[in-house]
Amino acid sequence: MEKTVALSEKESFDLNQLNDLLLSSLPGVTPISLITRFAGGYSNLTYQLTTSNKSFVMRMAPPGANIQSAHDMGREYKVLSLLKPFFNKIPQPILYSTNTQITGTPFYIMEQLEGIILRAHNAPKLAITPTQFEHCAKQLVETLAQLHAIDIESTQLVQLGKPDGYVNRQVEGWIKRYYNAETDLIASMNRVAEWLQNNHPKEQAPSLLHNDFKYDNIIFNNDLTEVIGVLDWEMATVGDPLMDLGAMLAYWFEQNEEPIFKQYNCTWLPGNLSRADLIAYYALITKRDLTDINYYYVFGLFKNAVIAQQIYHRYKQGFSNDERFGALLPLIQLLGEKALKASL
Repeated sequence: MEKTVALSEKESFDLNQLNDLLLSSLPGVTPISLITRFAGGYSNLTYQLTTSNKSFVMRMAPPGANIQSAHDMGREYKVLSLLKPFFNKIPQPILYSTNTQITGTPFYIMEQLEGIILRAHNAPKLAITPTQFEHCAKQLVETLAQLHAIDIESTQLVQLGKPDGYVNRQVEGWIKRYYNAETDLIASMNRVAEWLQNNHPKEQAPSLLHNDFKYDNIIFNNDLTEVIGVLDWEMATVGDPLMDLGAMLAYWFEQNEEPIFKQYNCTWLPGNLSRADLIAYYALITKRDLTDINYYYVFGLFKNAVIAQQIYHRYKQGFSNDERFGALLPLIQLLGEKALKASL
């Protein structure tokens, strides 16, 4: 079970209004007696609402956030509501509210799923056997394949985005973000950006995209035999499914790769599939043509480097004094080198 922390002095909610809203949506539920915050996550804020007989999760944007796609709680609630009838591995959405008197910003409440999330900091301590990890990795791929098999037209999920030209828009958008945040000349990043523009793959038939599919956003049951939940749907859209797979591959580092990556994931632990085996297993399940999968992997690495570059740029501009952000340049360079090597 994920740990929570006490609220800070700045986190003040109108408990009476919150209880009125919850009880009117779920008659029979007892009032909220405790609110704590989940410590993980870097974007939206996630809270645990505890009653005498049940726990819920509340999601909201951080104070002062520009409510665009990554912080749009109404859109995330809509994704869950549209998807729940066709995919049972997500929490049941309960209510969405724009009443800023309660929390200061729009929020939504969903059921809480109890299980294990495999993260870099906890997985090495769980004594997971290689056989268990192999099963977990396969479960991850199978769950992604299930998402990609959902008919976006009949389910109305197609309304979440514009699938035509999705890859091209993403590539151009992330290249633009990189140069807007550029601080140092990184030759590998420049070469990869050019390669991505000149080697567009043939796009696949569109599907639902989670857009951040990795161990950190997956809940397993307590004996690690099955996936019971997929979390963090704020970036979900529709488009080429191999963009999802490529992003997952870009987070999937192996035992013999640079030690720096081990602090960000647990995919290097014994038993996990290699990237090659992961690709082969996805191809076996989905029967999709993965001839161009390397393109999506390179883009995933490039995108991760751009995200780090944006954080580093804000640090260099004086908007943060967090020394971890100031130490990101070698990571950006390394990701650029890996992406370049993979493109050759």
